[in-house]
Amino acid sequence: MELGLEGRTVLVTGATGAVGRAAARAFAQQGARVALAYRHRRAAAEELAAELAGPNGGRAFAVPYALEDSASPRWVVAAVEERWGGLDVLVANAWRWGVRQGADARFEEVSEEDWLPVVADNLAPAIRTVQCAVAGMRKRGWGRVALVSPHPALVAGHGREFHGVAKAGLHGLARALTDGGTGADGVLVNAVCAGPSAADEATAPEDIARVLLFLCSAANAAVSGETLTVAGAR
Repeated sequence: MELGLEGRTVLVTGATGAVGRAAARAFAQQGARVALAYRHRRAAAEELAAELAGPNGGRAFAVPYALEDSASPRWVVAAVEERWGGLDVLVANAWRWGVRQGADARFEEVSEEDWLPVVADNLAPAIRTVQCAVAGMRKRGWGRVALVSPHPALVAGHGREFHGVAKAGLHGLARALTDGGTGADGVLVNAVCAGPSAADEATAPEDIARVLLFLCSAANAAVSGETLTVAGAR
């Protein structure tokens, strides 16, 4: 299957995590140029960039990406566009587990001070980054966006309600953008989540990366607004 990713430019947020690393390597193996956005693990991101940079050193670079900084998505996307002339693919993989105060507290007892950062850190950065990425993709008439999240079964339950809400928002974002007409401009948007049985498998990140490759390639000409679960063997 011809994926048409040779020479495409890809931004992977959360690039130092297991899924982020697997995705970055998969796109690089297809001949894409990959920007690796990281939050804290600069050394790991730069090491991966060196691995993927290619003979001339120009096929990968690491760039900081702060979930809590509302301006960060804009200048991260701008850095990719300035270096490579545009951004073709966004893999929005950055997230973090929310800190829930009081393990025994009921849902209604959790203060806004505790739950708002969980929702903000796991939904708002993705929305901002997609906004910045889609603007250029529309102008160029082609783009692919994949929103990566854990399976609801991994984030739901007592103590993780608000994290689950944020991740469900990503699935809604994919559908809303598709219904809003991004496909008419050549931009397809989907969500991908790791299924509960795949989460403990050593091959799970690579399995997810293969799904991301297809969804974010020229081989995908019609799938948009969907949430795909990579569940592994059951």
